[in-house]
Amino acid sequence: MELQTISQVSKQFRISTRTLRYYEQIGLIQSTMKEDYSYRTYDEGTLLRLKQIIVLRKLRIPLKSIAEILLTENMAFAIEVFQQNLNEIGDEITALTTIKSVIQSFIERLNIKNAKLQFLDDESLLEIVDSLTTSKINFKEDKTMDDLIKADEKLNKLTDRDVRIVYLPPSNVAAYQYEGDDPEMYVNKVMDAFVRESNLTAIKPDLRHYGFNSPSPVDETGRHGYEMWVTIPDGFPVPEPIVEKHFEGGLYAAHMIPFGAFEEWELLNQWIGDNSKYEFRSSGDYRNMFGLLEEHLNYVNRVHLAEPEEGAQLDLLVPVKEK
Repeated sequence: MELQTISQVSKQFRISTRTLRYYEQIGLIQSTMKEDYSYRTYDEGTLLRLKQIIVLRKLRIPLKSIAEILLTENMAFAIEVFQQNLNEIGDEITALTTIKSVIQSFIERLNIKNAKLQFLDDESLLEIVDSLTTSKINFKEDKTMDDLIKADEKLNKLTDRDVRIVYLPPSNVAAYQYEGDDPEMYVNKVMDAFVRESNLTAIKPDLRHYGFNSPSPVDETGRHGYEMWVTIPDGFPVPEPIVEKHFEGGLYAAHMIPFGAFEEWELLNQWIGDNSKYEFRSSGDYRNMFGLLEEHLNYVNRVHLAEPEEGAQLDLLVPVKEK
C-alpha cells in the first residue's frame, strides 16, 4: 500500500489535519517522512491504528484512556475503562428514561378535563418521580460499523444548550503567522515568549488569545499554516516578526471543547446550518477559515506555567448574524 498524504487521510476518515497532528503529538499515531517531501504521510499500520482510535472515540472513550489502551495493550485497564463507560451510559439511560416517564405523566394529567399547570407545585409530583421504573432497553448484538456511525451522528448533535451566542469586542491584536510543519506549536512558542517578555498579562489582564488556520490546507500535500492573535492595548510595542492588526469583532456562535476535540467544528457548523435564528456571517477569505476562530480559554493563567497541565479548553467561534 502506498503512503497516503495527510490531506488524503483527512478526507478518507473525515477528520481534520489538525486532529491528525494532535494525535501524533500525544503519541497515538506516527507519521512517515518521505525523501524530498516535507509533509506527513501515513502507512497501512498507522491507518489501521487510526481506525481503532475513531471507533473508540465514537464510543466516547477519552483520548487519554485510548492512549493507554492502544500503547500498552493493557487488557485489564481496557476492561476497566469499558466498564466505567458502560456504567456511565447506564446512568444516562436511567436518567433519560426517568425524564421520559415524568413528561409522559404530565401529558396524561394535562389531558384530563380542566387540567392546570398548578399540579407542578403539587407534592404528588414527588410520588410520581418515586414511582418511576427504569424500562429495559433491548440492543441487537450484531451491530455493524455503519450502525455505530449512525448512532454517533444521532447522539453527537449540538443543542441550544451547547452553543452560546457571544459578542467579541473590536480590539487591536499582536499577530504572528507561520506556514510549515506543526505550525500551531511553532506560532504558540513565539507568541508565548512575547506575552511573557512584555509582561502583557499584567498590563492587560483581560487579554484574549485567538488562533486560526492560515492558510487552511488547500492541496494534496496538506500544506498548512496557523496564525495567532493576542489582544493588546492601544500603542503597545510589537516587535518583529510579530505585527499589529485590528480585529473587527462582532457576533459569534461559541462552543467549548477540550483541547484536541477539533472534530466538533463539524458539529458547530451543522448547528448553525440548522438554526432558525442565526446564520453564518463570512468574515475573511477561505485561506483564513472565513473568519472562524479558536479562543484559548484561561490563557492568562496557563501561559506562565513551566509545564502546562492537561485539560486546556478552547472555544470554537463562528461569525454569525441574525436572519
